[in-house]
Amino acid sequence: MSHKVIIPIGPYHPLQEEPELFRLYVEGEKVVDIDIVLGYVHRGIEELSEHKHFDQVPFLVERICGICSSSHPYAYVLAVEDILGGEAKVVPERALYIRTIVDELQRIHSHLLWLGLAGHFIGYNTVWMWAWKYREPVLDCFEMICGNRNHYGMSKVGGVRRDIKDEDIPILKKVIDELAPAVDMFKGAVMDDPVIQARLKGVGILTRQQAVDWCVVGPTGRASGVNIDVRRDDPYGVFDRVDWNVIIEKDGDVFAKTRVRILELYESISIIRQCLNKMPKGEIDADIKDIPAGEGIGRVEAPRGECFHYVRSDGTNRPIRHKIRAPSFMNVASNKVAVIGGTISDAAITLAAVDPCYCCTERLAVLDRGSDKKVMNGWDLIKLSQEKTEKLKKSRKL
Repeated sequence: MSHKVIIPIGPYHPLQEEPELFRLYVEGEKVVDIDIVLGYVHRGIEELSEHKHFDQVPFLVERICGICSSSHPYAYVLAVEDILGGEAKVVPERALYIRTIVDELQRIHSHLLWLGLAGHFIGYNTVWMWAWKYREPVLDCFEMICGNRNHYGMSKVGGVRRDIKDEDIPILKKVIDELAPAVDMFKGAVMDDPVIQARLKGVGILTRQQAVDWCVVGPTGRASGVNIDVRRDDPYGVFDRVDWNVIIEKDGDVFAKTRVRILELYESISIIRQCLNKMPKGEIDADIKDIPAGEGIGRVEAPRGECFHYVRSDGTNRPIRHKIRAPSFMNVASNKVAVIGGTISDAAITLAAVDPCYCCTERLAVLDRGSDKKVMNGWDLIKLSQEKTEKLKKSRKL
């Protein structure tokens, strides 16, 4: 007779960077089911956005995720520019190149961040330290370009807020050139290591059909053989003017996801190098004053996959509706099939293999059980949170 046990991962777990709860139902060492519980850090970004004017929103949405802090404002401005006729018609040529460079620098630092964490998860702390060491110069490039290592403040409707100075271009090229041998090292150290292969191959498999059924995006989908990439399928910036390849693997396991991210580093380096060589002189901002009534969508290929924003305007100075879908919203749910059937020891690295960002995905509503009608809005939930905080402070005499 089998004996089913529940093992929690979270809500606070050293191998998950954000609060979330996974209940693993196990029989012996085997995971037979999983509950995914999110909702710990819902921030009401969409509601907040609809109370800010169009130029304030990029600063808000880049705080959805500290890692994808180019993707969200970029997708937002694409949605607004869709109302204006499209990015290509509105944005100056030089700004398109700058947007593309920043977007790919973000992908490099995000993939190196994940690679380091994955190494840490499986006990390869050397991979962790070396990956983060080579991530540092990339963050320094962001600081040089925009003044911040994260939350770049670059995107705005009609262009970018800051130019890349001529004297900064040789520094960027030098960092990119020095990064290529480091990626060679990671490729050799990770892909040719028999122990890492033994640890990651055949672990957390998401088949191509499962990837399609669960609508996963980004490296999670490409590692399962799903040939999708917004940069190629719906080009923005100058992705259609530079040579690069979409990286596809077929095995769908954690090792395949690792291969996709490492090989994508080469493509990002190539894209940035081409952009720096081709970037024309000129204006960086179309100085858009008014947004007409209408609706638009913007989507970019964030490091974790498709990042989607929808904006509706009534002709005033703020969006009357702003809908956001981060890639983790699609990818995290696939753990329902990738984790089940594996062992307890594989669960943590499988959960991490989709490069989850839980705070990006949070959705929260309070519904009446009988009618399914929403009974609390965002302000009600804020009030509830404040009341609970006061109750806790009193109970602890703070």
